[in-house]
Amino acid sequence: WDAERRERASARRVRRLPGEPPVEPEVEPAGPDRAPAVAPVRRLLSLTIAGFAGLVGIGLIFGAQTAGVGAARAPFAVVVLGVQALFVISWTVAIRPPAPRVVAAVGLFTAVLADLAAVVPAKASMAGLGYSAVAGLIAGVIGQLARKTSRVRATESLSATLVVVVGVVAFATLIVLTRVSAGTQAIVVGLTSTALSLVVARIVDVIAPFPRLAPQVPRGASGIVIGAMLGSAAGAFLGSWFQGLDPAKGAVVGFVAALAAVLADLSAGYSEAGRQLAGEPGSLWVARHMQGPLGGFALAAPALYVVSVLFLVPKVAGG
Repeated sequence: WDAERRERASARRVRRLPGEPPVEPEVEPAGPDRAPAVAPVRRLLSLTIAGFAGLVGIGLIFGAQTAGVGAARAPFAVVVLGVQALFVISWTVAIRPPAPRVVAAVGLFTAVLADLAAVVPAKASMAGLGYSAVAGLIAGVIGQLARKTSRVRATESLSATLVVVVGVVAFATLIVLTRVSAGTQAIVVGLTSTALSLVVARIVDVIAPFPRLAPQVPRGASGIVIGAMLGSAAGAFLGSWFQGLDPAKGAVVGFVAALAAVLADLSAGYSEAGRQLAGEPGSLWVARHMQGPLGGFALAAPALYVVSVLFLVPKVAGG
């Protein structure tokens, strides 16, 4: 349709004499009978994103198995820090905020601070992560005020900083979760469900990307539903293998983590489509496509912590 529109606009151009102002071609308004362009599904790209999501899940799951007591949690903290760095870089590049270096620097600073707050204290607590988030936001405000250039769009930059800070702090909840009863088992169950849901959702998009949720977003509702369902089934299966869990609890943990992950992944696609429709310049394609899976894991981590504390910790402690 775009090609036909350009041809019609070219045919309506009028020859003009030298020095005569150009004549703007007439543009036909979009009518109700014209459907919006449908974004194609790039199969190889979807499979690549699925593989990336699977690798991130495997890294976090095996990293959680290395978490010990005290300083022995450091190896898992290093794994989490690596994923946090990927999150900061991909989201900063993808959303293209003003002062991206300030946003990225604040994100990395907050990631290190949150990981230390999760490892160092003698007693597991989420309070340190909250303080880390506040410190990151304060650092973001100071960074904006210290800019020598114009402070135009400072609010937009601070909003991007908030997203990045919350994301890296969310990953640090996994370290805190290893310090509570049945926490490591919950991480294995929840992150397996998360990774499986993201991988399956992308593979289903390759096979049957329908019904479309939006023409501009190359995702289908089938992948979202099937991914969440298989994530819940994987949680139920793994729940029967771990002490302190059972299939019902595993299914709840898996479903919550999987649903949060696929919805965050989908929302990243909507955000990218919105930026393209707004005419904003495109960002590095690698960062754009890493954004969704990393956002899925970032949202699944605190959801996994909450559901684990509510459904697993009291039962184990009381037993």
